[in-house]
Amino acid sequence: MAFHHVRFPINIALGARGGPQWSTDIVSLVSGAEERNTRWSRSRRKYNAGYGVKSAADMHHILAFFEERRGRFHGFLFRDPLDFQTSQDMVTPFDQDLGFGDGSQTEFQLSKQYGSTYDPYFRPLTKPVAGSVRAAMNGTELTAGTDFTVDATTGLISFTSAPAIGASLTAGCTFDVPVRFDVDHLDVELSSFDAGIIPSIPLIEILT
Repeated sequence: MAFHHVRFPINIALGARGGPQWSTDIVSLVSGAEERNTRWSRSRRKYNAGYGVKSAADMHHILAFFEERRGRFHGFLFRDPLDFQTSQDMVTPFDQDLGFGDGSQTEFQLSKQYGSTYDPYFRPLTKPVAGSVRAAMNGTELTAGTDFTVDATTGLISFTSAPAIGASLTAGCTFDVPVRFDVDHLDVELSSFDAGIIPSIPLIEILT
């Protein structure tokens, strides 16, 4: 298996449905109370891209994309139509906290925080869009390529010099979701487009 650094067609992704999923065990006690336990430390996203297919031409494009990925075998990039950047508006270098310098560490993982009060969730961003990452140190924006570089395959940001002890690091970016097809068979009937029937094209996030 491999990961193909190619993006699922954006025009079709814009019509997709889906979002994050967790796995929770719930045990009901005799008293009527319950105990809950989460199996996962990270959420996993699932989508159905069939809702974005509007024509036979779209479907032919997906068929070619599906064949090249060998069904579920190879992974690829997917643009979540709702959640694809570190802020709701324009990306800035102050969107998300990276951490603090310790005088020796040079690499930091890009991430996005969800929630702030009770139990914030920090989602690693492993597929930032090349050229979209902006970073800052102590409130001052840094220069990409000079002060830092970014690995678009892992989401690791590397500073040219180790940030000083206590230095506040922040960053923002646009990002994709690493996914694969969740089926090895696409059931397609061209006449269904005239009848308004939506093909099922399930995708699932690849966690690393």
